[in-house]
Amino acid sequence: MAYETIKYEVAEQILTITLNRPDKLNAFNAQMQAELIDAFDAADKDDNVRAIIVTGAGRGFCAGADLSSGADTFDRDARRGPVKRFADGKVDYSDPQVRDGGGQVTLRIFKCLKPVIAAVNGPAVGIGVTMQLAMDIRIASDAARFGFVFSQRGIVPEAASSWFLPRIVGISQALEWCYSGRVFPAQEALAGRLVSKVVPPDDLFADRPRARQGIRGEDRTGVGGADPPDDVAHDGRRRSDGSP
Repeated sequence: MAYETIKYEVAEQILTITLNRPDKLNAFNAQMQAELIDAFDAADKDDNVRAIIVTGAGRGFCAGADLSSGADTFDRDARRGPVKRFADGKVDYSDPQVRDGGGQVTLRIFKCLKPVIAAVNGPAVGIGVTMQLAMDIRIASDAARFGFVFSQRGIVPEAASSWFLPRIVGISQALEWCYSGRVFPAQEALAGRLVSKVVPPDDLFADRPRARQGIRGEDRTGVGGADPPDDVAHDGRRRSDGSP
C-alpha cells in the first residue's frame, strides 16, 4: 500500500511510523486507520523490523478524530454505508461495519509482535492518546499535551480505552481524566503514570541508539527461546489469547 497519511521508514532495524497530516495536527480519519493497520501488518511480517516508534509530523502527535465532516464523524451509516439490522430495526453487532475504527487500530497495535514505543511530540487527544494505550512504552516531549476529551463531545471513551486506561493508571485517575475531559500537560501524564518519561523536544529520540542495542534479538515473536507471542506479558496487559 502506498501511504498518504503516514510515513513508514525503517533504519537500523527500527521502524518509525509518523502520522503525517501536519496541516491538520495529524487528525485521524478512515484513510489513516487503514494505513496504520496495514503498516503494523507489514511490520509483523518483516524480520528486519525489531521495534517500532510511533510519532507525529509537525508540532502535534494527533489531534484526535478529523471532525471536518461534522456530525457525520460519529454516524456509522453516513461514513461507511448502512450497517446490518434485524427485522425489528436493532443493529446487528456481528457486522464488521459496526466496529469502532479507532478500536481496530488499537487492537492491531496491541497484537503487534514487535515492541511499540510512542514518542509523543505534541498534543495527543481523543484517538491520539487512546491509540497509545496499547503501546509498550510512552515517552513524551515536554511540549506534549493529553486529553481524554470524550465527555466534551457527548460520547463514551473509544478505541478500547475504557479497558486499557484503568489498567495503566488506575481506575481513580482514569475516571478523573475521562469525567473532566480536560487537556493536561506532560508532567501530569508522568505523575499519573500514563507516560514513563518526559524529555525536552530535542531529546525525544536521543535514546534511539540505546533502544536499538537493547532490542536486538528481543521481540515478541518467540525467537531465541522467548515465549510464544500469545503468552508474552506485553507490559502486563496481554491475555493468554492475545486480546483484551
